Amino acid sequence: MPTQISESEQQQLIEKLDIFRIKGRDKRGRSILRIIAKFFPARIVSVDALRKYLEEKIFPELEKKPFAVLYVHTGVQRCENFPGISAVRSIYDAIPVNVKRNLEAVYFLHPGLQARLFLATFGRFLFTGGVYGKLKYVSRLDYLWEHVRRSEIEVPEFVCDHDEDLEDRPMMDYGLESDHPRVYDAPAVDSPVSMYSMRCIS
Repeated sequence: MPTQISESEQQQLIEKLDIFRIKGRDKRGRSILRIIAKFFPARIVSVDALRKYLEEKIFPELEKKPFAVLYVHTGVQRCENFPGISAVRSIYDAIPVNVKRNLEAVYFLHPGLQARLFLATFGRFLFTGGVYGKLKYVSRLDYLWEHVRRSEIEVPEFVCDHDEDLEDRPMMDYGLESDHPRVYDAPAVDSPVSMYSMRCIS
């Protein structure tokens, strides 16, 4: 169960953690909704608060033109960042028809073996209307830049570090080697320290 803080406080937390951001374009000129899944505090934020935040802050910006989603899965822990299958389905069902229609691609960065297996099992059930078919797995940042305009997207430092680890230890892609040597937390709400890497922007 989520920690008992008010719904408005939960929405403010989502905003401060910068989980969702509409910024930049892909190589086809589509706007990008960037989602940093590791920053999502699933133990604190309720499905209702998340849905209301998306309905008020994000969906209205996506109703008028085609867009793509950049979903950054790097560092996600199921117990900390995943709200559950029913919650994901509930949020997906709340997406307005116009927004679903405008979604043309989902770039899934650093999926990992467990995420691939999960989506292979539940993807078509969770994401109807052809959305599952728009999913593109992206195992490395270099491959992402083939689709997305690099200079227009900010990527957290830990994502770049993980990408370097994958280059040095490729078996991590298949879940055969742990990525435990590097440990990162979601940013503190009032932290002045930048979480973004100039290596990934320049």
